[in-house]
Amino acid sequence: MSLTLLPVALLSFLAGAANSIAGGGTLLTFPALVGLGIPPIVANATSTVALVPGSFTSMMGYRDALRDSRAWLAAFAIPSAVGGAIGALLLVITPEQRFSQVVPFLVLGATALFVAQKPIVRAIMRSRASHHLSDRAPAPNAAFIAVQFLVGVYGGYFGAAAGIVMLATLGLMGLTNIHQMNGLKNWAAICFNGVAATTFMFSGFVNWPVALVMAVGAASGGWTGAHIAQRVRPEVVRGAIGAIGVGAAIWLFTRL
Repeated sequence: MSLTLLPVALLSFLAGAANSIAGGGTLLTFPALVGLGIPPIVANATSTVALVPGSFTSMMGYRDALRDSRAWLAAFAIPSAVGGAIGALLLVITPEQRFSQVVPFLVLGATALFVAQKPIVRAIMRSRASHHLSDRAPAPNAAFIAVQFLVGVYGGYFGAAAGIVMLATLGLMGLTNIHQMNGLKNWAAICFNGVAATTFMFSGFVNWPVALVMAVGAASGGWTGAHIAQRVRPEVVRGAIGAIGVGAAIWLFTRL
C-alpha cells in the first residue's frame, strides 16, 4: 500500500467505526479525499461506490424490525432509485468548478443536520408519543413518495446526512419504531446509492484503488465499531464528527 492510500485506509476505518456508533462517516472521508488532491466530483463518486456494501451489512442488522414493512420497502424502492439516478446524472453533468463552489455548503449543511439528528428524532418521537400513536407503521402515501424522491435526488448527488432527513420524514409520517426506521433508511440508501454507484462506474468517475482501500477500511472499522459501541458514548463521537465537519467546511470554503 502506498503512503497515499495509507491515510485513506485509516480514515475509512475511522469512518466505518463512526457509522457503527453514531453515523456521519462521510463527513470524515469526503474532505479527506479532497485534501489528498482528488477532484471533488471524483471524491464524491468514489465514496459512494466504496460505501454501498456497508448499507447491505447495516440493513441485515434490522431484519426483524422490517418483517412487517413490505409496503414501506416497496414505497421506498422506486422513488429512491429514480431520484438516485437523477441525482447521479446531475453530478456527472455538473462542471467541476461549479461543484467545487457548491460542495462547502453541502458539507456545512450536512454537518448541521448530523449535529441536530438526535434532538430532531427525539422531538418527533415525543410528539408521536403525546398523541398516543401505536408502533404499527401507517401506510405510505403520495406525499411521502414525493419527499423520498427528492431525498433520492440529493442522495445520488451528494448524500451526506440523507439518512437524517429520512429519519425525520419517517417520524413525521407516523412511524415510531426507531429500529424499523433505521432499517428502512438503510434500504433507501441501498436503492439510491446503488443506482448512483452504477452510474458513476460507467461514467469513469471512480478512483478504483482508493475505492477498494476505502471499502476494506470501512468494513473493518464497521466491524470494530459494532464491538465497541457499548463502551463509547454516541454523543462524544457525534460531537467530534460535528467539529470535524465544521472545520472541513471552513477549509473547503478557503480551498475550493
